[in-house]
Amino acid sequence: MPSLHSSVTIKQLEIIESVKNRIDTVEFEKRKGLGSIMKKRFSMMRSRAVPEVPANKEPGDGDKKVKNSKDEMENIEKAFSKQSLRDDDQFNSLPPPPTLRERTRSLNAPSPIQQFGPCGRIMKNSAMVMTIQDPASQRLTWYKPPLTVLVIKKVRDAMVIPPFIQLVKWFINQKRMVVFVESAIMDDPVLTRHPEFGHIKEKLMTFDEKKDDLTDKIDFCCCLGGDGTLLYASSLFQQSVPPIMAFHLGSLGFLTPFKFEDFEAQVTHVLEGHAALTLRSRLRCILMKKEEEETSAKPNTNQLVLNEVVIDRGPSPYLSNIDLYLDGKLITSVQGDGLIVSTPTGSTAYAVAAGASMIHPSVPAVMVTPICPHSLSFRPIVVPAGVELKICVSPDSRNTAWVSFDGRMRQELCHGDSLRVTTSIYPIPSISAQDQITDWFDSLAECLHWNVRKKQRTLDELSDLSSDPYDEIKNETKNET
Repeated sequence: MPSLHSSVTIKQLEIIESVKNRIDTVEFEKRKGLGSIMKKRFSMMRSRAVPEVPANKEPGDGDKKVKNSKDEMENIEKAFSKQSLRDDDQFNSLPPPPTLRERTRSLNAPSPIQQFGPCGRIMKNSAMVMTIQDPASQRLTWYKPPLTVLVIKKVRDAMVIPPFIQLVKWFINQKRMVVFVESAIMDDPVLTRHPEFGHIKEKLMTFDEKKDDLTDKIDFCCCLGGDGTLLYASSLFQQSVPPIMAFHLGSLGFLTPFKFEDFEAQVTHVLEGHAALTLRSRLRCILMKKEEEETSAKPNTNQLVLNEVVIDRGPSPYLSNIDLYLDGKLITSVQGDGLIVSTPTGSTAYAVAAGASMIHPSVPAVMVTPICPHSLSFRPIVVPAGVELKICVSPDSRNTAWVSFDGRMRQELCHGDSLRVTTSIYPIPSISAQDQITDWFDSLAECLHWNVRKKQRTLDELSDLSSDPYDEIKNETKNET
């Protein structure tokens, strides 16, 4: 009949065997010293489960089983000692962990920890989990070669015509691409008189902005002009937008990072899929008239804007009185000349002129800026990109308001009308000349002359500040006397 010590030892050995069988499935090889820790744990189990046999006592059946258990324990301990050495070797062969000074080029903030203190943590909700790609890793790729290209040039500018013809000829003859242009430029007298335009006129595909839908027809887009040309290109695509490459041939060119001098190499580089992308968010603006809301009719105005939507007092001499709602909650009533709701891209346009901060286009946000508010404490605010803004004329307002979308489609916002603004799922994939950070700061320096001032002189260039500035006057007075 087995003794108590023997039964305990067998039970412990069964536990040891089960743990031993699970070792292969547990990824502890990358953990330094885990084998040593397990060896210590088994040593403790051996001391508890296997009692020592007195030297002056004859070993019985139970004691022989204890001795066998002890020998098996020692064999397991030796095995774990060898495993510990292998763990140490594998750990030493791994690359060293990064130091605190090393940083990645991620533009996203690091993921916050989910636990706060001993007890608090964020409630997990699988429905709200989102995967956001790092903006620094957003690069253009083509899953099939682009065949159609839309070329948009600045209107009423004769200096843009030679580059326009040169680019169009190169796309047709060298890249064998189908080129789309606006139908209005075919009647441009300056362009039609150009001697080289007659050779390519019949090869161009035209479209009418008011009639034709370019969705899923254009693979690539090139803009020749200034920021207004890019804004016009954005208005042509009210859903998915093809990659846009903007050449600086206009006045300001904050959104046009490419120079035209070396366009062949630059465009070829992009068509081969070697370019960084800046996803410029757009705002979905739905103007719901009072009659449409009462009859549940489809709104006539449903626009995507790249820069901003502006609500102002129009020709009225009175202050505008506009109610601003955020996710259905009344935030404030705007009393002033109006309100600007802008994207991060639009923060460097009308909004910055009204006193707003400049936001990098990769920041997911919406900026709300008052225009000449009748309150010194009404400062511009930045809200999360996922909120819905609702703007309407206050019931007790003396006048109506006017709304415009990227400077176009200006119309009246009457009492009972409402304007709903959200972030669209269709951004502008703007191709970067270098990368998202460099292009933006280059534009700040070159176009806005951000923080440009005369350098402060060093102390070596100054006169001796310890001397009395009136000493020279005193000396002149003494000489005169």
